[in-house]
Amino acid sequence: MRHGKKINHLGRQTAHRKAMLANMACSLIEHKRINTTVAKAKALKQFVEPLVTKSKEDTTHNRRIVFRKLRDKLAITELFREVAPKVGDRPGGYTRIIKLGNRLGDNADMAMIELVDFNEIYNVNKPEKKKSTRRAGRSKKAAETTPSAPEASENKSNEGKEE
Repeated sequence: MRHGKKINHLGRQTAHRKAMLANMACSLIEHKRINTTVAKAKALKQFVEPLVTKSKEDTTHNRRIVFRKLRDKLAITELFREVAPKVGDRPGGYTRIIKLGNRLGDNADMAMIELVDFNEIYNVNKPEKKKSTRRAGRSKKAAETTPSAPEASENKSNEGKEE
Protein backbone atom coordinates (compact mmCIF):
# COMPACT_ATOMS: atom_id res chain seq x y z
CA MET A 1 0.00 0.00 0.00
CA ARG A 2 1.20 3.52 -0.67
CA HIS A 3 -0.52 5.44 2.11
CA GLY A 4 0.91 8.92 2.60
CA LYS A 5 3.45 8.66 -0.24
CA LYS A 6 2.70 11.80 -2.22
CA ILE A 7 6.17 12.52 -3.60
CA ASN A 8 7.81 10.60 -6.43
CA HIS A 9 11.44 10.13 -5.41
CA LEU A 10 12.49 9.57 -9.05
CA GLY A 11 15.17 7.09 -7.95
CA ARG A 12 17.36 9.86 -6.49
CA GLN A 13 18.61 11.06 -3.14
CA THR A 14 16.84 14.11 -1.67
CA ALA A 15 19.58 16.63 -2.48
CA HIS A 16 19.96 15.37 -6.04
CA ARG A 17 16.18 15.44 -6.60
CA LYS A 18 15.82 19.00 -5.26
CA ALA A 19 18.72 20.23 -7.38
CA MET A 20 17.36 18.51 -10.48
CA LEU A 21 13.87 19.96 -10.01
CA ALA A 22 15.32 23.43 -9.40
CA ASN A 23 17.38 23.22 -12.60
CA MET A 24 14.42 21.94 -14.60
CA ALA A 25 12.20 24.71 -13.21
CA CYS A 26 14.78 27.35 -14.18
CA SER A 27 14.95 25.89 -17.70
CA LEU A 28 11.16 25.84 -17.94
CA ILE A 29 10.91 29.48 -16.87
CA GLU A 30 13.68 30.52 -19.27
CA HIS A 31 12.61 28.52 -22.36
CA LYS A 32 8.84 28.30 -21.61
CA ARG A 33 8.82 24.58 -22.56
CA ILE A 34 11.11 21.60 -22.08
CA ASN A 35 11.14 17.91 -23.04
CA THR A 36 11.60 15.35 -20.30
CA THR A 37 10.18 12.06 -19.07
CA VAL A 38 6.56 11.89 -17.93
CA ALA A 39 7.49 11.14 -14.30
CA LYS A 40 9.87 14.11 -14.12
CA ALA A 41 7.30 16.36 -15.81
CA LYS A 42 4.66 15.45 -13.22
CA ALA A 43 7.12 16.05 -10.38
CA LEU A 44 8.18 19.36 -11.96
CA LYS A 45 4.55 20.46 -12.26
CA GLN A 46 4.05 20.01 -8.51
CA PHE A 47 7.33 21.85 -7.88
CA VAL A 48 6.87 24.88 -10.14
CA GLU A 49 3.17 25.74 -9.84
CA PRO A 50 3.36 27.01 -6.22
CA LEU A 51 6.33 29.15 -7.26
CA VAL A 52 4.33 30.75 -10.08
CA THR A 53 1.51 31.41 -7.62
CA LYS A 54 3.98 33.15 -5.30
CA SER A 55 5.28 35.25 -8.18
CA LYS A 56 1.86 36.82 -8.80
CA GLU A 57 2.48 39.14 -5.85
CA ASP A 58 5.88 40.81 -6.23
CA THR A 59 7.11 41.29 -2.68
CA THR A 60 10.55 40.86 -1.17
CA HIS A 61 9.29 38.02 0.98
CA ASN A 62 7.87 36.11 -2.01
CA ARG A 63 11.10 36.64 -3.97
CA ARG A 64 13.08 35.18 -1.08
CA ILE A 65 10.76 32.17 -0.81
CA VAL A 66 11.12 31.48 -4.54
CA PHE A 67 14.89 32.05 -4.43
CA ARG A 68 15.16 29.47 -1.65
CA LYS A 69 13.74 26.87 -4.07
CA LEU A 70 15.26 27.95 -7.42
CA ARG A 71 18.64 29.47 -6.46
CA ASP A 72 18.95 31.35 -9.77
CA LYS A 73 18.60 35.13 -9.91
CA LEU A 74 17.98 35.31 -13.66
CA ALA A 75 15.16 32.75 -13.50
CA ILE A 76 13.54 34.61 -10.61
CA THR A 77 13.77 37.92 -12.48
CA GLU A 78 12.15 36.35 -15.53
CA LEU A 79 9.48 34.68 -13.40
CA PHE A 80 8.45 37.88 -11.63
CA ARG A 81 8.78 40.23 -14.65
CA GLU A 82 7.46 38.21 -17.60
CA VAL A 83 5.62 35.11 -16.42
CA ALA A 84 3.70 36.54 -13.45
CA PRO A 85 1.94 39.40 -15.33
CA LYS A 86 0.81 36.98 -18.04
CA VAL A 87 -0.71 34.49 -15.58
CA GLY A 88 -2.04 37.08 -13.13
CA ASP A 89 -5.71 36.40 -13.84
CA ARG A 90 -5.38 32.60 -14.01
CA PRO A 91 -6.44 30.81 -10.78
CA GLY A 92 -4.03 27.90 -11.29
CA GLY A 93 -2.95 25.33 -13.85
CA TYR A 94 0.02 27.25 -15.21
CA THR A 95 1.67 24.27 -16.90
CA ARG A 96 0.56 21.72 -19.47
CA ILE A 97 2.01 18.24 -20.00
CA ILE A 98 1.81 16.80 -23.52
CA LYS A 99 2.91 13.19 -23.99
CA LEU A 100 5.26 12.67 -26.93
CA GLY A 101 5.80 8.92 -27.13
CA ASN A 102 8.76 6.77 -26.19
CA ARG A 103 12.47 7.60 -26.25
CA LEU A 104 14.49 5.54 -28.72
CA GLY A 105 17.34 4.52 -26.42
CA ASP A 106 15.52 3.14 -23.38
CA ASN A 107 11.84 3.33 -24.39
CA ALA A 108 11.03 5.82 -21.60
CA ASP A 109 7.74 7.72 -21.82
CA MET A 110 8.60 11.26 -22.95
CA ALA A 111 6.58 14.42 -22.45
CA MET A 112 6.76 18.12 -23.13
CA ILE A 113 5.92 20.41 -20.24
CA GLU A 114 5.17 24.03 -21.07
CA LEU A 115 3.79 27.20 -19.55
CA VAL A 116 0.20 27.46 -20.76
CA ASP A 117 -0.04 31.21 -21.48
CA PHE A 118 3.13 31.24 -23.59
CA ASN A 119 1.90 28.81 -26.24
CA GLU A 120 0.63 30.91 -29.16
CA ILE A 121 -0.56 27.89 -31.16
CA TYR A 122 -3.30 26.89 -28.70
CA ASN A 123 -4.25 30.41 -27.62
CA VAL A 124 -4.72 32.06 -31.04
CA ASN A 125 -7.87 30.34 -32.28
CA LYS A 126 -9.75 30.15 -29.00
CA PRO A 127 -12.47 32.80 -28.67
CA GLU A 128 -12.96 34.55 -25.37
CA LYS A 129 -15.34 32.63 -23.14
CA LYS A 130 -18.63 34.37 -22.51
CA LYS A 131 -19.69 34.61 -18.90
CA SER A 132 -22.48 32.15 -18.22
CA THR A 133 -25.73 33.54 -16.91
CA ARG A 134 -28.39 32.00 -14.78
CA ARG A 135 -31.19 30.17 -16.52
CA ALA A 136 -33.88 32.24 -14.80
CA GLY A 137 -32.66 35.41 -16.51
CA ARG A 138 -32.52 33.70 -19.88
CA SER A 139 -36.17 32.66 -19.98
CA LYS A 140 -37.35 36.28 -20.00
CA LYS A 141 -35.18 37.05 -23.01
CA ALA A 142 -36.37 33.93 -24.82
CA ALA A 143 -40.02 34.85 -24.15
CA GLU A 144 -39.47 38.35 -25.55
CA THR A 145 -37.69 37.25 -28.72
CA THR A 146 -39.95 34.34 -29.71
CA PRO A 147 -43.22 36.24 -30.34
CA SER A 148 -41.51 39.13 -32.12
CA ALA A 149 -39.86 36.91 -34.72
CA PRO A 150 -43.15 35.49 -36.23
CA GLU A 151 -44.75 38.95 -36.25
CA ALA A 152 -41.88 40.34 -38.28
CA SER A 153 -42.18 37.53 -40.83
CA GLU A 154 -45.97 38.05 -41.09
CA ASN A 155 -45.48 41.77 -41.69
CA LYS A 156 -43.08 41.05 -44.53
CA SER A 157 -45.44 38.58 -46.15
CA ASN A 158 -48.38 41.05 -45.86
CA GLU A 159 -46.33 43.85 -47.37
CA GLY A 160 -45.59 41.71 -50.42
CA LYS A 161 -49.30 40.95 -50.92
CA GLU A 162 -50.43 44.55 -50.69
CA GLU A 163 -48.24 45.62 -53.55
